[in-house]
Amino acid sequence: MQTAEDVRTPAEICIERAWQYAADVRSGRRVENRYIKLAVERFYRDIDTGHERGLRLDENAAARKFNFTARYCRHSKGKWKGKPLDLSPFQCFKELNIYGWLRADGTRRFRTVYDDMARKNGKTTELASAGLYGLVGDNEQGAEVYSAATKRDQSRLLFEEASRMVRQDPVLRGMLRVLDKSLTDLKSFSKFEPLAAESKSLDGLNVSTGLVDEFHAHPNASVWNVLKSASGSRAQPLHWVITTAGFQQSCICFEVRDYAIKVLEGVIVDDAFFGAIYTLDEDDDWQDKPVWHKANPNLGVSISMQYLEDQFRQAMATPSERANFMTKHLNIWVNAEFAHVDTLKFAECRPKDEHGKIEVYQLQDLKGLRCKAGLDAGITTDISSFVMTFMLPDGKKRYFGRHYLPEDTVKKRTEKSNIPYDQWARDGWLVLTPGNITDYNFIKQDILDFCELFDDIEIAYDRFNVSQLVNDLVAEGVQMVEYGQGYVSMNPALREMDRLYLTGEFEHNGDPVLLWCASNVVARKDPAGNIKPDKEKSKDMIDPYVALVMSAGLWLQDEGSGGTIYDTEKLLVLN
Repeated sequence: MQTAEDVRTPAEICIERAWQYAADVRSGRRVENRYIKLAVERFYRDIDTGHERGLRLDENAAARKFNFTARYCRHSKGKWKGKPLDLSPFQCFKELNIYGWLRADGTRRFRTVYDDMARKNGKTTELASAGLYGLVGDNEQGAEVYSAATKRDQSRLLFEEASRMVRQDPVLRGMLRVLDKSLTDLKSFSKFEPLAAESKSLDGLNVSTGLVDEFHAHPNASVWNVLKSASGSRAQPLHWVITTAGFQQSCICFEVRDYAIKVLEGVIVDDAFFGAIYTLDEDDDWQDKPVWHKANPNLGVSISMQYLEDQFRQAMATPSERANFMTKHLNIWVNAEFAHVDTLKFAECRPKDEHGKIEVYQLQDLKGLRCKAGLDAGITTDISSFVMTFMLPDGKKRYFGRHYLPEDTVKKRTEKSNIPYDQWARDGWLVLTPGNITDYNFIKQDILDFCELFDDIEIAYDRFNVSQLVNDLVAEGVQMVEYGQGYVSMNPALREMDRLYLTGEFEHNGDPVLLWCASNVVARKDPAGNIKPDKEKSKDMIDPYVALVMSAGLWLQDEGSGGTIYDTEKLLVLN
């Protein structure tokens, strides 16, 4: 007797699974980590508003990939050998996004996919099918598909999985020439090859689909940069990386992971980037078995609870194996430093009217309010920030900041990091100073203009930095306060800033530079539990947030003493 699923196409089944998965995550029926919840929220949000940016979800486009996978791609190992790939709900949701979202010109929306989960969850098999689709199913003439790795042996693992799929299917076998190091479609002049960092043919590529397995093993960005830069002539290139967590965060994988998190959190807007990160939430107990599914979305299909429990027992019996279990089976970057700021809560600190609508405020709206400020001037080519916080009549603190960057460095920075410095400058969030190094005289004049607008501004600064700028401001009569960057000074200030935004007593104007820098902050802790921002371990620049923390420290000192710090006989020096 046929079931309802039997009479439907594979694509119809997959599309229904994708929507059901999204609905279950959204409603809480399926418990996932915050990153997957954010991915689902983004999906629904774009359904409602994507058309405003020229985006549309085309289920027919996704259906072509779903039908291709079911008809031509077969498992090559284990108990499923020879059986067609049957995508799990989480894979259906992922591929509905990757292949279903289109731009106004009809090409695929997403060009980069970051796919991060624990081992044995079907990543390599799914990616092999994506490679074959890019080779013969994507209507790309002269397609160039590459499985990339740092070593050729590693790059061949994914390629060989795709080759075994071809050998098992008579249609693909009839279309493609299968060689030891390539799959070739002579009719469309397309090819699928393994690619490694030591390859002599890294130059001259014209990548249509770039696939990277075990991205965490890449010590640098060389292969990744080659793939990304070799797609300029393609109408809809796709770069898809799959990975499990690693042991060192100083790698290109952790950088891309951090970028994926920022996109999911809305800190960075990138309509071409799709991220899915399956791991435990930060407050989960890794020894609590019910949370293990968060890192293993294919639990019960390609990986069993019994297997995980066996690995867990070994890890508990052998301390040296615990980090390996947490990293490879729970997808936790064991040695990674985690972000200090709750970016989502921080982003929500916008002033709202009685109807919940965000209120937009200007600098002029803050005239007449008391102000404390922080100055963090970067080295000659980095961001410098001057941040002011004003006390509102109800006691809340309201932010206004200015961020500076040398004009001649913007293009290179944007291209190198994918951080939208150029867009921030066009939108007025980033002030470009003349030349290729920081123009401190420009910043000095800006600060003097602010001091004319607002009386009695106190400005905290790092005494080990920008001495000439500070001396010039002091000479102009500006009230400058030395502010140490050690635990004694920064611990109360950082904790006060935490309190302000977590309790809703802090408001900002949606400044994307501040939000980005806040998301980069990593805190260092001393043996006594004191904390301070750690610029060395933070993921990228944090200068605006450090300036904000210093201004919060001045308010804390002021409110704690019942008067301003200038009520004392000399400037307060914080150590």
